[in-house]
Amino acid sequence: MTINSVSRRRFLKGVGTVAAATVLAERVPGPKETWAVAAQKGKVRFGIQTPPQHTAYGDLVSVWQEADELGFDSAFLFDHFIPIYSDPNGPCFEGWTLLSALAAQTKRIRLGLLVTGNTYRNPTILAKMAATVDHVSKGRLILGIGAGWFELEHKAYGIPFSTNGGRARRLGESLEVMKLLFTQEKSTYTGKYYQLKDAPFQPKAVQKPYPPILIGGQGPKLILPVIARHANIWHMRLREVTPEQIKKLSATFDTTCQQVGRNPAEVEKAISLRSEQLSGPTEELRRQIHSLADIGIRHFTISLAPSERKLLGRFAKEVMPAFRET
Repeated sequence: MTINSVSRRRFLKGVGTVAAATVLAERVPGPKETWAVAAQKGKVRFGIQTPPQHTAYGDLVSVWQEADELGFDSAFLFDHFIPIYSDPNGPCFEGWTLLSALAAQTKRIRLGLLVTGNTYRNPTILAKMAATVDHVSKGRLILGIGAGWFELEHKAYGIPFSTNGGRARRLGESLEVMKLLFTQEKSTYTGKYYQLKDAPFQPKAVQKPYPPILIGGQGPKLILPVIARHANIWHMRLREVTPEQIKKLSATFDTTCQQVGRNPAEVEKAISLRSEQLSGPTEELRRQIHSLADIGIRHFTISLAPSERKLLGRFAKEVMPAFRET
């Protein structure tokens, strides 16, 4: 299959964004409805995120295995080369190689990065890495990705750091490239940022046509249209998690989905909860999660360090059962 960015731009100009997006979505094979169907049925999922900074590999393995045994649905790392929100000179593991190791050390939990920085890798290489981890995990990968944001990291390692618009457009092209590679025997693509020519891609991912795609971000003009076209899971990165803020953002996203010809119910909405938000009474925590689930949040991820693992058992035993199907 061949997609040319020049013809895409002409088409957009000639017939309008909504109609063009619908046709382009048909040209790039979309995901199966399995993840979307679960979201539409209202299933609530719970996950963890353990930043791989200032910690040891063995501690991460132990926490992920415990989360696996406790029945959490997902587990995530982040994708940075230096610590964030702390001393950048400290230790930090590389996300994708660590993810492959943790995939081999767990059994049932879905896993991924929250989220991969698109600017760090060519999408062809990233697609190959994702397919590999999907095989290691026997089909448990969630392909988390975002436009990339940490300018200090880019400067430190000589990685080009573009404008917000440039990074968003790169992300959109990257997702088109990866979807082609996951679904076609040979792929040709001519974009502004990425090119393929009769590119083979084997083995394909275990999950068909490709692993669920999680995209992080919420910029209404640049990122939300990319998420609306490509995501199975939309992860909102919010400083303050309130029902009012989520309602407003969700309404904007739902409108964006409709503009590109996508049913917003197909996209699972997700947020992160910080460990300090979990320290209150159990009933209050259940109430807060219920209030967010009632307005459409279906995936809750607890961000915690391995040293805070005592929260896992309490959350799994006292909170999660209230949201499980009986």
